[in-house]
Amino acid sequence: MYALAALSVVGFIAPVVTAFFEGNLNYDSPSKRHVNLGIDVPTVFRRTLKRGAVPYKPSELNFTHGVASGDPYPDSVILWTRIAPSSASDTSNVTVAGTVALYNHETEKYVQADPNPICVEWRVWEAQASLKSRQSAANGTANVVSNGKAYTTSDTDFTVKVEAGGLKEFTSYNYQFTVCGSNNTSPVGRTKTSPGENADTDEVKLAVFSCSNYPNGYFNAYGNAGRKDQQDFVLHLGDYIYEGAQGGPRAHQPPRLIFSLWDYRTRHGQYRTDPDLQLLSRDFAWIPTWDDHEVSNNGYRDGSSALNNTEESFRTDGPSISVDQRKMNAVRAYFEWMPVRQVDMDDNLRIWRSFKMGKLLDLVVLDTRNYDRSITSLGWNDAYIDLIRDDASRSLMGSHQENWFYKQLSQSAARGATWRVVPNQIVFSRILSASGGLSGDSWDAITNSQGYLANRNRTLQHLYDNNIGNNIFLSGDSHQNWVSDLAWLGKKSYNSTTGQGAIGVEFAGTAVSSSGASGTILKTRDSAAAQVKRNEELQWQDGYYRGYFVLSVKKDKLVAQYFGSPSVATRNNWDIPLANFTVLAGDNHLSRPIAGGKVEAGSVRGGKTTATNVTLNTGTGKWSVVGFDTMFLK
Repeated sequence: MYALAALSVVGFIAPVVTAFFEGNLNYDSPSKRHVNLGIDVPTVFRRTLKRGAVPYKPSELNFTHGVASGDPYPDSVILWTRIAPSSASDTSNVTVAGTVALYNHETEKYVQADPNPICVEWRVWEAQASLKSRQSAANGTANVVSNGKAYTTSDTDFTVKVEAGGLKEFTSYNYQFTVCGSNNTSPVGRTKTSPGENADTDEVKLAVFSCSNYPNGYFNAYGNAGRKDQQDFVLHLGDYIYEGAQGGPRAHQPPRLIFSLWDYRTRHGQYRTDPDLQLLSRDFAWIPTWDDHEVSNNGYRDGSSALNNTEESFRTDGPSISVDQRKMNAVRAYFEWMPVRQVDMDDNLRIWRSFKMGKLLDLVVLDTRNYDRSITSLGWNDAYIDLIRDDASRSLMGSHQENWFYKQLSQSAARGATWRVVPNQIVFSRILSASGGLSGDSWDAITNSQGYLANRNRTLQHLYDNNIGNNIFLSGDSHQNWVSDLAWLGKKSYNSTTGQGAIGVEFAGTAVSSSGASGTILKTRDSAAAQVKRNEELQWQDGYYRGYFVLSVKKDKLVAQYFGSPSVATRNNWDIPLANFTVLAGDNHLSRPIAGGKVEAGSVRGGKTTATNVTLNTGTGKWSVVGFDTMFLK
């Protein structure tokens, strides 16, 4: 819509160059309903015609933040990189002024947008077995199956996002970017397409992450999963970045609560400097969704806890940046820096989408935070939220997405997919705290001013009434591990001992680095035991470790393996197996005994916790006894 096919670009001393901006998806708006999030490409072209516009030499450019891929389809995948003269983000902050229709740097008088388009070529070839052979293939022996050319400028923060098409389903590929006409190349990445919709796929493995707070600790979980190389795809359930102003050895940049486009771009750039994030992004296709911190803590459709959509908030908290503009800045930066597709260009800043992976499973990815969520806690309105928390009209996702969600579940069952896997942000299961109240930010929570019980009940009713089984909910946000049978307590009979009466299972994961339960391993284990005792559908809980889990999905069963990092206060390769869980197809509950009757952390119903310090070094593949005094950075 915004990119012309080609124009000649003439530099002061440069030969004529034909710049194809349409190859870079980041010039488009993430939504046609928000056209002012698009780049005014004719203005970009006119800028390049100025006499002083001198193209960069290839030696002046760097692939500053590695490479990434994501949103795999059976015949295509999204590829991403950043090529720039500097690691710093573009300093322009003005996006739209007055009646200017699109993102237009010309509206900022004292910041001159870069006039020089940077050309990159990209190519894809079937994956090589080793890093050495991968590099050898990149040096000229590769059989290229997809390739193209794209341009970038400061208008997109020098990011490049392209769709590589013409690929074979469920096949691994290598890919690389090159500055046009040079030997300046990016790292060689590896990616994978998804199975075809009707493919008879035997197994798909998904590594699941959430809540990666840069100042809080190192992203060891990313690196461990990347080095172990056990998954086909990576799911990130949100809080990929945080918008705060935390200090310390890995202090947030910029060093303040973020609001502007430059702020969000800079924050994304800082996170992508982490080598473990770069490793996992380089070698695996990601399927991410956002939580609240990619925009602002406790967001909802009309604001957030840090910006309440009032004149006072606009003037004093903003700073003079409205709720809508802040969200647009955050979303614009997210789509520039993340390898995701815009799945419906006519929708409202939408990230919820689905992926059919053979007859084996459907991924139904939700947004329970930013799309159309009913009002939540703003830090001062909890008494009001308590009054309305059971209103039937309250929704985590809005009527459009909610009805799409139920339709996706029904269509998945009708087409014969074995499993329905639902990545979402917050815990779906009812979790009563040890003191008896509903705790945390979840579908069923009362305290902390959430309360979306009607939305949860509508979901359960749809599953039960339509006899839709084999449902697996994946959740993040809580910074702790929770594994539960999905049961509609008070409405449907449920036997905690056998699991009979459940309609599925929830696997909720801990954080990559964000803080969890406070205290020692023994203290958090006691707390976990109290939680399991209090909640009949909760089967395992652990709040001490940071980490991730790997979901192995097969026709006859699904296995979840939980892993923990013993410390994120240092960058290290240590990885502890915490617990393994099995769900047999058609059972709709966890297999008994839970986790085989034995876990290495937290508390499991009906089983033992046998802690061990025998830990895998994912760099060497050797096991050793290790111990750390501190979990988080101070």
